Amino acid sequence: MLVVIDTNIFISYLLVPASQPAKIIALWKRGKFDVLTAQPQIDELMRVTRYPKIKERISTVLAGRFINELRDLSIMVDDLPFVDVSPDPYDNYLLSISNGGSADYLITGDKQHLLALKKFDGTSIISVADFLKQTKF
Repeated sequence: MLVVIDTNIFISYLLVPASQPAKIIALWKRGKFDVLTAQPQIDELMRVTRYPKIKERISTVLAGRFINELRDLSIMVDDLPFVDVSPDPYDNYLLSISNGGSADYLITGDKQHLLALKKFDGTSIISVADFLKQTKF
């Protein structure tokens, strides 16, 4: 199973290690599914973890270690198609990763823009809770 995980889920995991997003990350690290990512997501994660409000809650070492782990353990999608579907143009890269990597799921907490789409080109767009319910690993 191929999954794209929204950056907001990664940040939630880093902020609250005993959260629902942490369950998703634990399943991924145990090899229950493969995560697709691309350089734009790595760049976003690096940028967001440097925001002062985030930086005071997530150590630079922890953020850097996770970013390296994401690079090492994920499938990098290099050939990203142009996508202009989301009402929020900053979310289109996630749909591009999903499309370019033929993802089964895009897991997100973005109710307004991504979850509202429900599906994009064969990828189910789903919340953390729904993913955990549906997949039942």
